[in-house]
Amino acid sequence: MRRRMTLPAGATIGIIGGGQLGRMLAMAAARLGYRTIVLEPQADCPAAATCNRHIEAAYDDAAALEELARACDVVTYEFENVPVEAARSLENAVPVFPPPAALDAAQDRLAEKDFLTAAGLATAPYRAVDSDGELAAALEAFCGNGVLKTRRLGYDGKGQRVFRNAGAADTEGVFADMGGVPLILEGFVAFEREISVIAARGQDGAILAYDPAENTHREGILRSSTVPAGIGPATANAAREAASAVLHALDYVGVIGVEFFVLGDGALIVNEIAPRVHNSGHWTEAACHVPQFEQHIRAIAGLPLGATARHSHCVMENLIGDEALAAPRLLEEPNLVLHLYGKAEARPGRKMGHFTRLKPKD
Repeated sequence: MRRRMTLPAGATIGIIGGGQLGRMLAMAAARLGYRTIVLEPQADCPAAATCNRHIEAAYDDAAALEELARACDVVTYEFENVPVEAARSLENAVPVFPPPAALDAAQDRLAEKDFLTAAGLATAPYRAVDSDGELAAALEAFCGNGVLKTRRLGYDGKGQRVFRNAGAADTEGVFADMGGVPLILEGFVAFEREISVIAARGQDGAILAYDPAENTHREGILRSSTVPAGIGPATANAAREAASAVLHALDYVGVIGVEFFVLGDGALIVNEIAPRVHNSGHWTEAACHVPQFEQHIRAIAGLPLGATARHSHCVMENLIGDEALAAPRLLEEPNLVLHLYGKAEARPGRKMGHFTRLKPKD
């Protein structure tokens, strides 16, 4: 167990990635008295409006990384596709939380499944696919059904292809069509609902988890998260324990999102892990005294973790593309908390903001 290193007020936190999660992390850091520097190649990124300084450079730019390390007391990141070698190079000069090992585990879907299995957690059946022939063999093992995914860089449903009752003829040319990159075939799981747990681990090893959220997706994009989820206490506790197992196995510091499939008997299958603050935890901003973003800053700054109890039931919904134009109407609702990300262009499939409807707990 590492000794807790508490950052004093006025210290500087580096954030790799300037999207909406980086924006909200910078806002949370400012509330706790910290300065932030964001490394992000996009000039008008959402986090540029909330951080103290923006280094406009690629995530693997050696000079920019050296500049970030010199200027910061600790570095974190807002997305899981940060180049691992970049994070490791930073670690030689400044603490990096979550540890780069978490990126290693999450960036490759095959490595992620292997890690979860080694940690004693159940996953969907899976097989590595590096050719049409291996795809045909994997589909045969899974009775012709499964989801083929790129092992790296996929998100929000991108880089995926679904097979139902497929045969060998259906696999011809697929590997090339998917870019000729390493793939993984995951077998279907007969689940009743999808849930996620947002949990945090401090530098001293302390762990706290928020209540599980029940999630709905459309076209691979999270649409809503509802709390409480429609699960029993045993399933909720099992989800928290699984998240704790992941955090301990990675010697993690910070907030993590762990997604699950819930089976008919309440058993859990781990779908994936996200080593960062997570979209399905945005509801904590409105329904908890300490939201996930502040919790993450507390953890990486060596501060005590905050209480995770809810004061309200809630439903969080993402605003995708032009849906953000409904903001004035949404603001007419008395028990609604709105958060827009400051993105200039509303493209189809782009997350522009979210809102959370609150109602009293019974």
